[in-house]
Amino acid sequence: MNGNFRGCLQMKYNVEITKKALKQLKKIQQQQQIKIFEAMTKLKDSETWGDVKALKNYEYDYRLRVGNYRVLFNATNDETLEINEISVEEIKKRDDRTYS
Repeated sequence: MNGNFRGCLQMKYNVEITKKALKQLKKIQQQQQIKIFEAMTKLKDSETWGDVKALKNYEYDYRLRVGNYRVLFNATNDETLEINEISVEEIKKRDDRTYS
């Protein structure tokens, strides 16, 4: 899977949030919740992805940076599909344990 989305075909995604990620989101202050939700909504279109980075040697494929928070997700990137899937797995505050 290629982590560089800037030059690839425009893809559309269906974004799903796991129960675990939703529970983590609810524990965050409302102002930050709104920013995170808005950033996750932009994941529906590959051209509007914000600060997304492919992760190596980690259980999830990508991370989206939203301030001090990281949205960790997996994505299918099949050019033959009309709509691909993104599964938001976790939402964590950035600290020394975020990627461990």
